[in-house]
Amino acid sequence: MHMVQAYAPGKAIIFGEHAVVYGHPAVAVAINTGVKVTATLNSKWTVDDRQLNSSQHPHIKWLTENSSLNQPVRFRITSDLHPAAGQGSSAALSVASQIAIAKLSGLATDPVEVSKMAHMAEAAAQSGRASPTDTATSSLGGCVVVARELPKLATKVFDTHLETPEGKRSWTIGKMQVGETDEGTPHLVLGYTGNPSHTGKMVAMVADRITSDPLARENLDSIGEITSMGLLAIKSSAWDVVGMAMDACHQKLRALGLSTPMLEELITAVRPHSLGSKLTGAGGGGCMMALTNEPERVAQTIEMHGGKANVTPIISPGAVILGL
Repeated sequence: MHMVQAYAPGKAIIFGEHAVVYGHPAVAVAINTGVKVTATLNSKWTVDDRQLNSSQHPHIKWLTENSSLNQPVRFRITSDLHPAAGQGSSAALSVASQIAIAKLSGLATDPVEVSKMAHMAEAAAQSGRASPTDTATSSLGGCVVVARELPKLATKVFDTHLETPEGKRSWTIGKMQVGETDEGTPHLVLGYTGNPSHTGKMVAMVADRITSDPLARENLDSIGEITSMGLLAIKSSAWDVVGMAMDACHQKLRALGLSTPMLEELITAVRPHSLGSKLTGAGGGGCMMALTNEPERVAQTIEMHGGKANVTPIISPGAVILGL
């Protein structure tokens, strides 16, 4: 085997940004756009015809250095995700790359092992701090729950841990069935602000803030409580309650200093047509999201206010091999 194509979807975090790094639950879903990686055995290490280096592609560099490949690889990347936008672009890249690397190495591409390797690559690129939410969601697909102690509503898939600057962090990853009603399931609409969100910087900022400000720690813990309420609402198909929980989660994220004027403009603009709306991902730019029964109207509103909209089902499949 000399060539592998792999695809991994992006993600949208419905609840639990940042709090999940500290063991609180987070709920994320795979979306309908992602990253395709074509990996071909080659005479030298390249990414899109440029030499592979750790400054431009730290995730791929780490994965190759921790692989059993005995021959260089040429990587080609095609992405439908906005970079640094809270859509999990680096996680999707890591997942797709790990699948391709494992397949070229003659190894199994088990979604759990792929997720774990991609998570470690994410952490290596983010000063040792990363939750497994993005990589697990991209690899497994569907609705993924990540927590220190997995809620009973979710079905356990695997355990994982990471040594961070703040000490050892452990998580359990589970999946949850999303209920449907006679009226169907609402859509998610993502709105990209056009401004990048730097995950490592935002994660470090929150780490500093909760160390020095007890109120910031309370806000972080509140996100965990809101997530638990939102989980029950998702399981019960109580979409209006899911929307209320999203709004409440956003208030806490904003209090942590993670929102921006553009995010606030888009979130406020879509609320009359949404069940709930919030920033999604690390914050400081990137994307917001809305849960809505009027996806086209919300998408138009986002575009009218200068954002870039993407309508996605609540549930999308996980990473796959496209071709050999």
